[in-house]
Amino acid sequence: MRILNVTPSYELFREKGGIAIKVRAIAERTARAGASVTVLTTAYNNAHAAGSAGISGVEVVYLPMLARYRALTLNPGIFRFCSRRLAEFDFMHIYGLYDLLGPVVAQAARAHQVPYVVEPMGMFRPLFRNLLLKHLYHRFLGRRLLRGASCVIATSAQEREEFIQGDLPADKIELRRNGIDLPAFLPPPGTFRKKFHLRANLKLVLFLGRLVPKKSPDMLLEAFARWQADGGPPAMLILAGPHEDGSYLGHLLRLALRLGFQDRVRFTGPLFEDDKWAAYRDADLFVLPSQNENFGNTVAESVAAGTPVIVTNQCGIAPWVVPGAGLIIPHRLDALQAAIARVFADHSLRTRLRSGCHDVAQSLSWDEPMAQQLDIYRRLAREKN
Repeated sequence: MRILNVTPSYELFREKGGIAIKVRAIAERTARAGASVTVLTTAYNNAHAAGSAGISGVEVVYLPMLARYRALTLNPGIFRFCSRRLAEFDFMHIYGLYDLLGPVVAQAARAHQVPYVVEPMGMFRPLFRNLLLKHLYHRFLGRRLLRGASCVIATSAQEREEFIQGDLPADKIELRRNGIDLPAFLPPPGTFRKKFHLRANLKLVLFLGRLVPKKSPDMLLEAFARWQADGGPPAMLILAGPHEDGSYLGHLLRLALRLGFQDRVRFTGPLFEDDKWAAYRDADLFVLPSQNENFGNTVAESVAAGTPVIVTNQCGIAPWVVPGAGLIIPHRLDALQAAIARVFADHSLRTRLRSGCHDVAQSLSWDEPMAQQLDIYRRLAREKN
């Protein structure tokens, strides 16, 4: 099988979010299964605008970028790539929406009768920011992209329902969850605390992800402050992750100052590899209070590191982690404050959730979803032939 993966970001630009890490995980596992895999993506700083082969058996082609608006990039080299190389591939896997790579490649694929699958990565339903532009994207590009796909992949029952409500045919939707990529060894306990000079007796509440309104780090900050003001044990809130512009980060900083808890909140910036796993391991509790999340990879990673979680019922991963390793709450400030207080006040609950993390993590390996993904690929290959 010869497979082309099309994604707005990949390994060198992990700060763009979980899509880069997830696409790499699937691409490398597909290559290990014997397929020929190429990734077509954007070079955001143009320093990597060249093809590179031999990275875990995956060829990566970084296209130069002429212009950019948020995740929307203009990459003229894509037309040359399609005219020269599209015929090489049996089928394509297109990740994400609201970029121009996927629609351009999909149009060329339809013209050459090359089948493709689309995985919207939680972007199908426009919910936050630039809603008019997103609706225009769907009208002129997104609908054609999705309707021309052989299938559309949902990573949770919640996302599948969103597709159906958006008029995608149910028989065109494949449900395939994400998996966890674990390091060979976790960093020793205390590594994160030592690096960021945090006392051993401080309770750590961790948020790790993009600092964007959709994920509600502001609600977490306020719930944390209220919990501390109500007599919670000495604690520190860690907000770890990249921000897309300074305005929302400024909002969070001003909120911490207004609440009077600026000394109890630490903004670390994005964390990768050992730093990320050290944060998970040293945290006493991980919280993802998202307003909408197609899956929630960071929740799975936290559980894999043995740290209990709190997630909203708007996160697709919630059914997998509860009740074994965490609590589900509605997206409300009072519910989040109460859940944080409950975890730290109830020692037996905290112990039970920690002990349950191992079994939940085992159930979230890549084995099952990759078997499903390879079955989808084989079906597409037969469709091409």
